[in-house]
Amino acid sequence: MTQGAYGGTPLTMRLHGLWPDRNPLRRATDRAEFAVAVLLLVAFLAGAPLTDLAVVSWAATSGPRAGQSRAGLHQVPAVLLRGAPRPARSLDFPVPAPQVPARWLGPAGPRTGMVYAGPGARAGSIVMVWIDRSGRLTAEPADPLGLEVLAAVVTPGVLSMLLLVIWACAEILLDWRRMAAWDTDWSVTEPQWTGWR
Repeated sequence: MTQGAYGGTPLTMRLHGLWPDRNPLRRATDRAEFAVAVLLLVAFLAGAPLTDLAVVSWAATSGPRAGQSRAGLHQVPAVLLRGAPRPARSLDFPVPAPQVPARWLGPAGPRTGMVYAGPGARAGSIVMVWIDRSGRLTAEPADPLGLEVLAAVVTPGVLSMLLLVIWACAEILLDWRRMAAWDTDWSVTEPQWTGWR
């Protein structure tokens, strides 16, 4: 960073310019800018943990885990009715797990269907499958812990972006006010300068 006129970096000079002191040149807009900065910092420090807690608790109560219990999803063991084939070895790309027929016990009795099994799994092997209330196969639900962690990481970032937008809007309004004050001061000062020529 380059050194400023008073020996500080631009960042330290900017922070010094925000600091409220008894400088007679400090304008009301400068004091308002400092107050906005302090309020937004307090809002972030107080709001980040609260919004984080709210989003994580929402994800826990109404996210996939709650949806899983509402839909009646649960895991059951399924017995493979036929062995899974071993795929030909390939170094080019991963081979997906084969689907083989299997039987599991649903709420209305035994059910059969095609399930994914590990390559080379033998007939009679047991794999765990997800079923719904009626006993039909369903996809594995999303990991609720992963969504809670994602929410915990993303929420402070979203809050900080919102506060930065508020800061930018406040800066624009305060700059408009400064420019209006400078125009007013110049309209008083300019006739005195033109009279000297």
